Amino acid sequence: MSAPLTLPRLVLAAPTSGAGKTTVTTGLMAALCARGLRVSPHKVGPDYIDPGYHALATGRPGRNLDAVLCGEARLAPLFAHGAAGADVAVVEGVMGLFDGVARPQPGEAADHASTAHVARLLDAPVILVVDVSGAARSIAALVAGFRAFDRRIHLAGVILNRVGSPRHRALLTEALADIGMAVFGAVPREQSVHTPSRHLGLVPAAERRPAALDAVDRLGALVAASCDLDGLLRVARAAPPLHTEAWNPATALATDTALATDTALATDTALATSTATATSTVIGEGGQGRGAGAGRPPRIAVAGGAAFTFGYAEHVELLTAAGAQVVAVDPLHDDTLPAGTDALIIGGGFPEEHVGALTANTRLRGEIAAFAARGGPVAAECAGLLYLARSLDGAPMCAVLDVDAVMGPRLTLGYRRAVAATPSPLVPAGSVLAAHEFHRTVLLPPPAGAPPPAWWLPVVDPAAPASAGAATPPPQAPPGTPPAAVEPPVAGPIEAPSRWLAEGFVHRRVHASYLHLHWAGSPRIATGLLAAARASRRDPASATRHDNPAGTHRDPASATRYGDPPARHGIPGTGGRRPGAA
Repeated sequence: MSAPLTLPRLVLAAPTSGAGKTTVTTGLMAALCARGLRVSPHKVGPDYIDPGYHALATGRPGRNLDAVLCGEARLAPLFAHGAAGADVAVVEGVMGLFDGVARPQPGEAADHASTAHVARLLDAPVILVVDVSGAARSIAALVAGFRAFDRRIHLAGVILNRVGSPRHRALLTEALADIGMAVFGAVPREQSVHTPSRHLGLVPAAERRPAALDAVDRLGALVAASCDLDGLLRVARAAPPLHTEAWNPATALATDTALATDTALATDTALATSTATATSTVIGEGGQGRGAGAGRPPRIAVAGGAAFTFGYAEHVELLTAAGAQVVAVDPLHDDTLPAGTDALIIGGGFPEEHVGALTANTRLRGEIAAFAARGGPVAAECAGLLYLARSLDGAPMCAVLDVDAVMGPRLTLGYRRAVAATPSPLVPAGSVLAAHEFHRTVLLPPPAGAPPPAWWLPVVDPAAPASAGAATPPPQAPPGTPPAAVEPPVAGPIEAPSRWLAEGFVHRRVHASYLHLHWAGSPRIATGLLAAARASRRDPASATRHDNPAGTHRDPASATRYGDPPARHGIPGTGGRRPGAA
């Protein structure tokens, strides 16, 4: 263990969603940067959108701290990694302070993955952002309750948001003084700073970059004028030393050997052999990819631009550490894949907002379809799945998959524990991973003989008590079905399910799914993708061996996830230096 880390830090939380956490947090980050400080931005949970605004404010990648996707033991190391070289770290919470997963697993705290949980893991002081509209002295009772609810949390003070007038501020400050609570700011109601929203939350910063930069500047000025920055910095600098060692992508790859040793890959000789080679040579060569026969580093293209804005910075860092060269492609503007592309990642985003431009780029759509057909590895999440579909709301897409997508009536949102149903470039069959789902589209029922599923999702009766148990095999279980007892390294034991849902597709070397993964929780995903890229380069025809034999496709009688309709070249998650930012 390295020496304790001295890092000034703050967590900004709120009693509920909608209190203005993102507004105040982004403004605080911008205000501190305007003072010449290097600010490390972080967000509790899986959210992709808020970190985009954090990146604009700070010029550093916005990083997520998710106890479900990454495992709680990795959070402090990931935090230290992201904050390297920073003067202060600012963490934006999620939902209400104590709101975590709906059904904690056995052994997990009732507030697992909440802002309070992360604050305890980071030993960080908490500032409560309180929406005070329509209340005065009652706010003191609310804050007193939050302080008393969990004494392990160091609630250092509050920032009052949406204050109506100087008189309103005085009433609030007096009431909070009566309970001994410090007030570090009173942000007035401000109509001139508007961050637009739509069906999945805020509009991503990458889709409105000039306007977003202006909004961030305005938020910084607003917070600087209405908050005690010196007082907040004193609280941050009083945080105790953090006893952790910073996460390192190369070390994470070297110590995650599950993929190289998993016998489930034996059914795909090319992938299994290449995986073992990648793990032993790329990491052994310090991540330069110069092992025997490796040739040039695999080139991994990552879709970005305004249509595909979701991504975690650690993914690119893991790929780079594993020996890959990561390049960007913007499906809205680039009409070809980067030269020498060996694998393609298409993450989440909002293709439904850019259907016309995506459809019009027929050359790139055709090139992606041809790349997949000849065995090129493709990892597609959510928006990527939609882009690979035959159509999205009737508009032609890449047609790599024989399915159609439409906008649905409801939001699908939440954590999932998924069992890999089919060997793929990302994981061997039987792997259990934590994932997150966040979309409002649905896939129309696929035709008979559709590709096998990427995942089996266990469905547990919500009325049943949470308890660790055996995972019964899915119906019509494909090869690689998990054994009766599953003990994954991150996701926790699978509860005994009442039924299974098929999710996503594996077709040749294409892994397409609605589920979002955080590779820091399973670094082997990066080595698996590089292994597939190398295998494809050597033997493109071997991709046909990824398709399961006849009889292992979805059972039409079983439950499925499918129902009736109800910065231009930037790599998502890596951030972008804001003009003038340190």
